[in-house]
Amino acid sequence: MWIVRLALRRPYTFTVMALLIVILGVVSVMRMAKDIFPSIDIPVVTVLWVYGGLTPDEMEKRIITISERAMTTTVNDIEHMESQALSGSGVIKVFFQPHTSVDAAVAQITAINQTILRVLPVGATPPLVIRFSASNVPILQLGLGSKTLSEQSLYDIGLNFLRVQLATVQGASVPLPTGGKVRQIQIDLDPQALQAKGLTPSDVTNAINLQNLTLPSGTAKIGDREYNVILNSSPDLVAGLNDLPIKVVNGTTVFIRDVAQVRDGNPPQTNIVRQNGARGALLPILKSGNASRSTSFRASAPPSPASSPPSRPNSICGRCSTSRSLSAPRSTASFTRRSSPPRSPR
Repeated sequence: MWIVRLALRRPYTFTVMALLIVILGVVSVMRMAKDIFPSIDIPVVTVLWVYGGLTPDEMEKRIITISERAMTTTVNDIEHMESQALSGSGVIKVFFQPHTSVDAAVAQITAINQTILRVLPVGATPPLVIRFSASNVPILQLGLGSKTLSEQSLYDIGLNFLRVQLATVQGASVPLPTGGKVRQIQIDLDPQALQAKGLTPSDVTNAINLQNLTLPSGTAKIGDREYNVILNSSPDLVAGLNDLPIKVVNGTTVFIRDVAQVRDGNPPQTNIVRQNGARGALLPILKSGNASRSTSFRASAPPSPASSPPSRPNSICGRCSTSRSLSAPRSTASFTRRSSPPRSPR
């Protein structure tokens, strides 16, 4: 009963304390992070192997099986593993015991998969190790379209410009764009011309590899000045690859342009994105880590036209959409961002 007597003797003190509790409670509720999913810590790690050209059977026997056996030997607290072999890629899901340190598991998986590269097929690259999280959900879908730019240019802008700017947003994870065409320098061989010159595709490959190099050149000191020395070991433009010599046949130098054509192209397209009936690209933005979806949504909102000063007449029309949730109501936004056209192929 002493607290009651104290409250009666000092009513103003308890009144101020009650008001502070109410005010701080309201402020805490307003600033509390809201999300559609809580932070779920599931001890699962995904290992993604990529090796172009391998069939699912070869991917299982030559890469996935070796990786699984190595991980069961050195990685601690594994509950079970699931794997799937696809054409040119393989996915291994490693499930751990509850309360396992996922950070330590990722470090062990990365280390052991780095050491087995020497026993894998020649040219195999280290796998992509991803920590699985059930709370990684899309918070924004950014669609890119243009009346003047091609699919290849839209994909390039989304990958090299927009994705880089959005990667600095706290709690946002930006994967590769969907749709569009991936830029790739391709060499189209002419089998009849190769046969007539007595050459093989390996000769063309060796000529490209030996004459398209990045070599350190150093400096040259002449008198009291020191100059940077630049070697012409790599063509400045894509068209310069056509002028590389392959071999001397019957006293005549055969160039790449005689048996092949170098062009700025793309590999076969595997997915298509349409916006208002026209082809474009889609840039998904995911929530990662313990960040709130509402915070990531506000931070990753697209810039307005006023914040993106126009530099060239070519424009990109983007449309952003989000799903309905507690933190971000269903909304769509459109913006037009002017950007410079793609640079000349190099």
